Amino acid sequence: MGRMIEDIAAMVRAGERLNAEDALTLWTEAPLWLLGELATERKRRVSGDKVFYNRNFHLEPTNVCLFECSFCSYRRAAGEPGAWDYSMEEVLAMVEARRESGATEVHIVGGVHPTHDLYYYTEMIRRIKQMMPSLCVKAFTAVELRYMIHRAGLTVEEGLRLLKEAGMESIPGGGAEIFAPEIRTKICPQKGTAEEWLALHGAAHRMGIDTNATMLYGHIESVEHRIDHILRLRAQQDETGGFNAFIPLKYRAAHNAMSSIGETSVVDDLRTLAMSRLLLDNVPHIKAYWVMYGKQTAELALAFGADDIDGTIDDSTKIYSMAGAEDTRPTMSIEEIRRMCAAAGLRAVERDTHYNEIG
Repeated sequence: MGRMIEDIAAMVRAGERLNAEDALTLWTEAPLWLLGELATERKRRVSGDKVFYNRNFHLEPTNVCLFECSFCSYRRAAGEPGAWDYSMEEVLAMVEARRESGATEVHIVGGVHPTHDLYYYTEMIRRIKQMMPSLCVKAFTAVELRYMIHRAGLTVEEGLRLLKEAGMESIPGGGAEIFAPEIRTKICPQKGTAEEWLALHGAAHRMGIDTNATMLYGHIESVEHRIDHILRLRAQQDETGGFNAFIPLKYRAAHNAMSSIGETSVVDDLRTLAMSRLLLDNVPHIKAYWVMYGKQTAELALAFGADDIDGTIDDSTKIYSMAGAEDTRPTMSIEEIRRMCAAAGLRAVERDTHYNEIG
């Protein structure tokens, strides 16, 4: 017989590590208020009353993608209506437009392009760094990286070394989706395995490249699948220690092949955030990505263990707006971020990509 909720809660308060069975009990049976209380207590041990943000913008050089993931509203085939494939000059013009913005980070992701290779992207990074030397380049999902490195005929380590030498400092963490193979084969069969995703991030950590981690939830997976996913990330962090933050990504249902299943509730979002904080005792930060949740839910998330809300964004990403997120031109001012955190009784703190505090 499994432990009672009050016993599991006592374990959490004592700082003990939860196993899968305890996690399932707490996730499915604990009242929402208790999860919020426990996650807030754990968050305060890690970051006190701080909520982190940064000044950032996204570059999405292309949405042309070889893969056809059933949850994706962003992907287009080459030449299809709605496809874009910016030239190097157009990408650099977007950076130039933000040269005086005060941004400390550029987040670069896109489709798995059929012809752009590792050397194309290292050149892009090099030229971005020439334009804005102090800008941190956080770039590419593990899926993009594996493909471009494979096309170049290099090992993962060799490819990552070239990207690091070009100026890539961090990896954003997308493409993890759900690790369970029985779900992965249904929603993203072309994307490779969980083991490949974890191995690439582990290789990056060993090379001094920090990364984030994600989980796409709220579609056809179960709570057990979510727990398995999070515990695999925890095991990877035990081994290589390079994850800065975990970002639960809510499936958004507009304009994709899975739209008929709808979306999960805000209550489920909050339970997922809280349990992420409680299970990932070795990952410093839990991010409530406001572009995906919307600003109101992101504010609620601050009472359920989240201590990061991402950044200013500056209307530079289309991935979630194309899937039906409420902010169709996502931008958040520093003043808005501060007000949001203050309303939750917390303090907004600017950070860089590596969570060094600024100012």
